[in-house]
Amino acid sequence: MAKPCETNKREGKKGEREETELELCTTMAAHKEDGKKLNKRKQSPASKPGRDGTATKKPKFGSSKVDDKKGKKPFKPVKKHAKSSHGEDSKQTKEPLSKRELRIEAKELAEARKKRRKRHYTLEQELAKLWEKMRQRNIAKEDRSKLISEAIQKMKGKIPEIATSHVSSRVLQTCVKYCSQTERDVVFGELRPHFLNFACNPYAVHLVKKMLDSASKKQLGDFISSLRGQVASLLRHMVGSVVVEHAYQAGNGTQRQELLLELYSTELQLFKDLSLIKESRLVDVIAKLNLQKSSVLRHMTSVIQPILEKGIVDHSILHRVLIEYLSIADKFSAADVLEQLSGPLLVRMIHTKDGSRIGMLCVKHGSAKERKKIVKGMKSHILKIAYDQYGSLVLACICSTVDDTKLLTKIVIRELQTSLKELVLDKNGRRPILQLLHPDCSRYFSPDEMASLNSSISSLSAKVGSESKSIGEEKTETNEISGDEENDVKEDTMAEGDETEDPVEGGKKDPLTRRQELLLESGLAESLVDVCTENVEEMLRSNFGKEVLYEVATGGSGGILFPSLGEKLNTLHETIAAVAAESKSEEPGKEHVFENFHSSRTIRKLVLDSPGFAAILWKNALKGKCSLWAQGHSSKVIHAFLDSTDDKVRNLAKKELQPLLKDGVLKVSEHKEATKKA
Repeated sequence: MAKPCETNKREGKKGEREETELELCTTMAAHKEDGKKLNKRKQSPASKPGRDGTATKKPKFGSSKVDDKKGKKPFKPVKKHAKSSHGEDSKQTKEPLSKRELRIEAKELAEARKKRRKRHYTLEQELAKLWEKMRQRNIAKEDRSKLISEAIQKMKGKIPEIATSHVSSRVLQTCVKYCSQTERDVVFGELRPHFLNFACNPYAVHLVKKMLDSASKKQLGDFISSLRGQVASLLRHMVGSVVVEHAYQAGNGTQRQELLLELYSTELQLFKDLSLIKESRLVDVIAKLNLQKSSVLRHMTSVIQPILEKGIVDHSILHRVLIEYLSIADKFSAADVLEQLSGPLLVRMIHTKDGSRIGMLCVKHGSAKERKKIVKGMKSHILKIAYDQYGSLVLACICSTVDDTKLLTKIVIRELQTSLKELVLDKNGRRPILQLLHPDCSRYFSPDEMASLNSSISSLSAKVGSESKSIGEEKTETNEISGDEENDVKEDTMAEGDETEDPVEGGKKDPLTRRQELLLESGLAESLVDVCTENVEEMLRSNFGKEVLYEVATGGSGGILFPSLGEKLNTLHETIAAVAAESKSEEPGKEHVFENFHSSRTIRKLVLDSPGFAAILWKNALKGKCSLWAQGHSSKVIHAFLDSTDDKVRNLAKKELQPLLKDGVLKVSEHKEATKKA
């Protein structure tokens, strides 16, 4: 039985607990009421319901946060790891590797993988070390030959297996380049059965090209024979086409013909005896072998179309095939091929002779849209094309064919103006400019180049001829109409001509109008005159710049520059005369312009063809000084005054030159020869 004092204590404690719990409840209730008061928001006028009964949008305010002890997590102290008897952690962590150790470990793993994957990995590493020594420039020939012999000895019997490797292919290329003919024959013998496979490999193809460069006549013939039946399929391959092109360039005429004939017909591909004919043109081959033209066209179309679709158009063998194809194709097939080529694709073709001919045919027979695509495709490549031997012919053709002179000015002329001085002094770069100054001049284009500029496709030319005839008939009909009706008809026909898409050979615009727009309205002629004035002496002495200077100084063909640039041309004439008026230099290496071969001939031509220049030259440079220039190259200039067809020019120099003729200073025989040549 419990004692009374203990019971009293228990009851007292119980009462205290109840009192504390009551106090806690009251304080919590007070906190809740305070929180509610704080959370209460006054309704703004905007949040009250409107007149129509719909509640308007309430404004948003930042919610007030009330500290709540219940939301906080109790603090848990971090337990310390129990230490071992030695005072160390129970779990011992590994020390991290350094960067150098990580690299070494990764390298070892990579080496192990390569050894498992590559059969001849160790051999390749040994060859790479030898290659680093043998490819040095300052190594002696004997040392290099020893290294090459060692490398070939190690590769012997394994060359076909390692030739497709990036490293081994480089080693083999160096060995083939510097090894003896006997060693080269050994390598060729091992590679010969695998040439077709190597021709399509991105690494081995370089070895095959190197083998072709250093191959003997017999080896080259064997290689071209191994390509028989595979030329078309290789031309469709991005890598294999390079090998075919290399073999085509390395072979002689007969070997080239052998590669080409395979692409013409199935019969020529199957029967080797048929490919031994001497005829090179496809038309002659068809006539001699009695081949069906339709079957030849079908076969060539099946060969050409996949190549064009893949865009593998860089090779000269394909350009030759396309030229032959266009020579026998009907108008629809020819137009289809030209349409496919008209555009940026053509820029990659015009670096070869046949490729430039195709480019000119595309320009001549293309529609206005196709010509526009061609010109736009050349954007930012104009200078590179102008400096090219064959590309410059395409630019010359464009400048004399395309009617859209605004487009030509924007793309072609503006880019030419950026490097005008370099262009006029370059053999090829001056051609588009000379074509504008003096179109189709035989002095600046060879007969072969003139033939290319005037070439056309027979099947498409017939269509053009019929169209031109119909246009001529329309003109005769319109001539019968008089007054305002005639003007209306002309305007209608011009509008229809601008909208038509039919190809018109040579363009519709008048050539003189086209030249004026490209030379004068574009500002090219003015820039040319300025360049010639600033670089007179250099251009006079230049073998190529003198032609441009002559054409500019004479005002171009038909004097096209004189009406708008007459004053500037007179300034140019005076500048040339000022250079000619300089006294003879006593320095041994410096020639006067009258004594230089190129400049003396150019000034002589200017005297003969430009009476205005002749008068300025006589007045500023030659009057009273003819006896100084009566001998050597300068005598050509003096004789030009006597040979001139203009009476005023002859009368200028007659008094001063007659005594020189009598005294024999100017020889009569030279004068007669000059008159005969003139």
